[in-house]
Amino acid sequence: MAMSVQPPGRRSSRSTYRPMSDINVTPFVDVMLVLLIIFMVTAPLLTVGVPVDLPKTQAAAVTGQDEPLVITLNAQGKIFLQETEIALDALAPRLIAITANKPDTRIFVRGDKEIAYGRIMEIMGTVSAAGFAKVALLAELPTAKTPPARDPKR
Repeated sequence: MAMSVQPPGRRSSRSTYRPMSDINVTPFVDVMLVLLIIFMVTAPLLTVGVPVDLPKTQAAAVTGQDEPLVITLNAQGKIFLQETEIALDALAPRLIAITANKPDTRIFVRGDKEIAYGRIMEIMGTVSAAGFAKVALLAELPTAKTPPARDPKR
């Protein structure tokens, strides 16, 4: 929007002010691009991939800076690395390839609550034998419980 400034006392031959009939859409485009970037970054983080019925626990949530690798054992006994099905004997070489042989990478193991504990320990043993020290089990935090009702006879 260019405008010429006239010294006081001088009048231009054109009219002094005309309203501008254009809409400036640049701020709207900027906001839409920022929202698009936010949704593109957060959308992959919202998907879990393999549905698993996790057991409940009272333990506190684990926090960390880097994104861990997740190994899932579903109710049918199938093993998934992130969201890709994998055989147990191929698990260790794939983990070493993904992490570029960094043994300090965090690895979480999720197991359906109907799976035998020995099967989950077999997976954790395979991961530990591959040289990974930070292996943890994931569990679902319990929902808020209402306190038990008091016995009126007491």
